Amino acid sequence: MQYTLEEVVNHLKTQGFVFQGSEIYGGLANSWDFGPLGVELERNLKNLWWQHFISKSRYNVGLDSAILMNNNVWKASGHLGNFADPLLDCKKCKTRMRADKLIEDKYPNLNCGGWSNEQLKTFITENQLLCPNCGAYDFTDIRQFELMFKTNQGVIEDEKSVVYLRPETAQGIFVNFKNVQRALRKKLPFGIGQIGKSFRNEITPGNFIFRTREFEQMELEFFYDVNDQTDWFNYWVEEVTKFLNLINLNPKNYSLCEHEKSELAHYAKRTIDVEYKFPFGAGELWGIADRGDFDLRQHATMSKHDLTYLNQETNMKILPHVIEPSVGVGRLMLAILYDAYHVEKVGDDDSRIVLKLSPLLAPYQLAVIPLSKQLNAAAYQVYEKLLQRFQCTYDETGNIGKRYRRQDAIGTPFCVTFDFESLEDNKVTIRNRDTMEQDRIAIANLEDYFIAVLR
Repeated sequence: MQYTLEEVVNHLKTQGFVFQGSEIYGGLANSWDFGPLGVELERNLKNLWWQHFISKSRYNVGLDSAILMNNNVWKASGHLGNFADPLLDCKKCKTRMRADKLIEDKYPNLNCGGWSNEQLKTFITENQLLCPNCGAYDFTDIRQFELMFKTNQGVIEDEKSVVYLRPETAQGIFVNFKNVQRALRKKLPFGIGQIGKSFRNEITPGNFIFRTREFEQMELEFFYDVNDQTDWFNYWVEEVTKFLNLINLNPKNYSLCEHEKSELAHYAKRTIDVEYKFPFGAGELWGIADRGDFDLRQHATMSKHDLTYLNQETNMKILPHVIEPSVGVGRLMLAILYDAYHVEKVGDDDSRIVLKLSPLLAPYQLAVIPLSKQLNAAAYQVYEKLLQRFQCTYDETGNIGKRYRRQDAIGTPFCVTFDFESLEDNKVTIRNRDTMEQDRIAIANLEDYFIAVLR
């Protein structure tokens, strides 16, 4: 069953996953705050990514580079002067839009990402494309819109003090390639990964947390010798797929899409996107790109530093090539939450909302529930014991049915119910979120039981 984006977003807001940014002041467009449950899911997701791609990988190490960088970094990478979108406005209703997206929304099989402003204008004119907001055909000229956020560093605000908020985390890795390689004496192939904030002054952000101006990336740059016979590109495509399986993303809802040569970024030799079927259409979830040696070559030229790698076996210097698997935290969270959202009938007259999140991601793995407030003291002892090993919450408000429904709605895999019999037999009732089946388990065996089922 397909659910609307509005339906899922409303649920996430009311349950404490995501809030509108600056809401008490009327909000700020395209600004979102992760609430108590959202930040737990986000933390679990980032920890899983780090374990899979960094700490448990034989090849990779981590980094946390600065958000503000020397402006020459962005000149070398091509972001200064070239990182812009083609902007036009409807003169009648003042709606601002990207010229390429205006075309692609009307002709979804057409990719005009590399077109010049003149080509875009000619196509819009010849096909009499109309404003999607008011239906008028009356546009301004197309102009380039700078996507990087500017700020100033230091006391005096002038051209010399201008710095930029980074638009991607990748460049912090490239400029530290030699530092990491020397410090840890790494041999090719090896990767450097990081999780961090990036900023892009998008013209048309939207679709909730899918496209935002402030976002977080989980990014890996994997350096290898181009003469290496291993197919590293497919290796990392497979690792990304393994991770999607690990977090239980439904494979029916996403696909691997290879870019045509005409669609590739100027530096890319090959790119495969993981595209997820969102309610607003297919959207890029995760990109795996072969960037060649473009980035290291550019930084070596601009900085005048030798960024080559000495192969000690052949005594030859080489400039490594790079495979980049990169994913946005917000986008991946949206896919996970949309995938997990279900409305199910219970009996003939009832229904429930349930988030079927992986136990590895759910904000709470367990909810301890006393059947009566008279049992709070004993139930709380069970809660405190489980809290040492698992992510737990304690729920004592409302009747037992409402509390089960509440935990279903936020994705808690198991409820632990302490009842009056528990005082006699030292057992509790375990309720499964997905099946709603119940088992009676000895309190002394709870830790071993949950270690086995929370995978």
